[in-house]
Parts: sequence; structure tokens; C-alpha cells
Amino acid sequence: EVQLQASGGGLVQAGGSLRLSCTTRGFIFDDYAIGWFRLAPGKEREGVSCIASADGGTYYADSVQGRFTISRDNAKNTVYLQMTNLKPEDTALYYCASVAHLWTKDWGLPESYNYWGQGTQVTVSS
Repeated sequence: EVQLQASGGGLVQAGGSLRLSCTTRGFIFDDYAIGWFRLAPGKEREGVSCIASADGGTYYADSVQGRFTISRDNAKNTVYLQMTNLKPEDTALYYCASVAHLWTKDWGLPESYNYWGQGTQVTVSS
């Protein structure tokens, strides 16, 4: 059974940092791209970042470029999202998702991913 679990969310003041983790099981982790998405009230689900499988290439939304860093630990079947200089507009429910074959130009589209985990809430106070 494929499982993804996002964790590490919480309440933080603007300018603070959090590290989200996406732990996975049930598939060959090395062969899958992992993406992070977020959903804020009244907004559409937004692609935040992605890390590819083969070359580990990374992709970021313009809104988080330079503040967020995605990484993967293939030995632990886990992907991390280090978030720094957080802003109130980063407040959202954050999800991770996986797919075996990703067209990297479509990394930010939810329909590009097959498997989704439950989210973790990030709240940034001003």
C-alpha cells in the first residue's frame, strides 16, 4: 500500500522557519518524484516545490524561490521542505505527492501526481 505522510507543520511567527517532512512507504522511493503542494482558504491548490527522481533536480514556485529548499534522503524514503523567512501568506495546509514519471514542465500541476498524503498545517502569524 502506498503511503505518504506529511509532518512538521505548526505555528510560527513571520520570519521564522519550519522543516516539513514527507515520509513514504509502499513504492520504490528512488524512482519517484516528490512534490509539495499547499492549499489555503479561498485559494486553489498551489505547487510549492518538487524534487525529481533521476537527477534530483529541484523546482520552486516563484513565491517561495530563495526561501524554501527541498531535499530528499533516499535511505530514509523521506523528502524535506526547509522553509525559512516565512510570511503570513505561506499559511496553508501542505501536502506531499508522488509520481513515477513526471514531465518536469508540469511539476506544479496536481494532476501530474498519482499518490497523495494527508496534509500538515502551517500557520504564520504576523
